[in-house]
Amino acid sequence: MHKTMSGKMWIVAAAVVVGGCAAPRPVLYPNEHYNQVGDATAQRDIDDCIEKANAYVSSGGASAQKAKHVATNTAVGGGTGAAIGAVGGAVTGNAGEGAAVGAATGATAGLLSGLWGASQGSAPDPVFANFVDHCLRDRGYDPIGWK
Repeated sequence: MHKTMSGKMWIVAAAVVVGGCAAPRPVLYPNEHYNQVGDATAQRDIDDCIEKANAYVSSGGASAQKAKHVATNTAVGGGTGAAIGAVGGAVTGNAGEGAAVGAATGATAGLLSGLWGASQGSAPDPVFANFVDHCLRDRGYDPIGWK
């Protein structure tokens, strides 16, 4: 494969992966408890509640739905990447290699996106979000939404 095309594909793949890493998190109202413990402790508590929600929601039957979501993202990413790679490869004279690199890149991006909860700004699963919000309220926080 041509070195220039390979380098460009890796840059595109890295951009897609980085863009898909930021999962939504709860936003907390700065009530008395939040002001007492500070942001660092609040963020650790959010992380702990998210871990508990992952364990509970996954064991409650949501894991099959998440697996389906990940598989769908992987397949769509692979197909999209193959099409984009073929176009890029055709421009440089090798559509087959471009399609193969694009498919692998797209499938990887789709897999990671599915595993990490899609891209920034997407809404979390309602059961997951309710679990995290409830956990945070039990600790004295006042969650006001997700961002």
